[in-house]
Amino acid sequence: MTAIENKVDFAIVFAVKNANPNGDPLNGNRPRMTADGYGEVSDVALKRKLRNRLQDAGESIFVESSDRTDDGAKSLSDRYRMFVKTLDGTEAKDRNTLAAAACSKWIDVRSFGQLFAFKKRDDVDEVSIGIRGPVSIQSAFSIEPVAIDDVQITKSVNSEPTDDGGRSSDTMGMKYRVSGKAIYATYGSISPQLAEKTGFSADDAEKIKQAMVTLFEGDSSAARPSGSMEVIDVVWFQHNSKLGQYSSAKVHRSVKIDASDLDNVKVSVDEASVPRLSYEVIEGR
Repeated sequence: MTAIENKVDFAIVFAVKNANPNGDPLNGNRPRMTADGYGEVSDVALKRKLRNRLQDAGESIFVESSDRTDDGAKSLSDRYRMFVKTLDGTEAKDRNTLAAAACSKWIDVRSFGQLFAFKKRDDVDEVSIGIRGPVSIQSAFSIEPVAIDDVQITKSVNSEPTDDGGRSSDTMGMKYRVSGKAIYATYGSISPQLAEKTGFSADDAEKIKQAMVTLFEGDSSAARPSGSMEVIDVVWFQHNSKLGQYSSAKVHRSVKIDASDLDNVKVSVDEASVPRLSYEVIEGR
């Protein structure tokens, strides 16, 4: 496979309409917000969606969701032990060989990195290996402060019977959503130096790009109804060297988002601030 030779920066701009893009478990699962009222979607949530899209495309994923495992493993340690047992004794005991084999097997490991830290169990030795991945992505934040709707919901049937045959307290509940429509943006980069170490290739970068363009396909739920989450544009920057012509911060600042009309958001690049930097703007699907 062709190696990544030049640094890549990217931005993802997406819309949220009457949905909960990322609930905060420490706040009653209300949509995440910063102290000054801006909506937030954590980097962990974004990588979860990227992993799901890559898995949908037939890629092998190490950090699979427990509700959609391809190999039947019930935990990461189980998946790791199943993997180790496919190696011979020498490979299983060499840290570098283990790391290389894990990167070769799982696209999310060679993309995002992974910490393998599992205790000895059965005939598989204890392990502590950290892998730094070349693909980094920030948390997403809304362009403007968001308002949150608190909606009370009811169930038409009790979960458990009651002594008097009436309705139990668990038939009442709450759900939360970002009110109306809000525009979010996240940014990231791909390091060719780290890509060399994990075996992340140009083909892998293309798969990551396509996963970003289709980020919310197959992601609908009660909190995120179908059509309520939409990728507007992905901006993909290609530098002409490993170190890059500009810092990632400067490249990310060059992305301009005009959200004056929420139904016709315009994403552009201030080319004067990053001259001679090639890029493409890919419309979400």
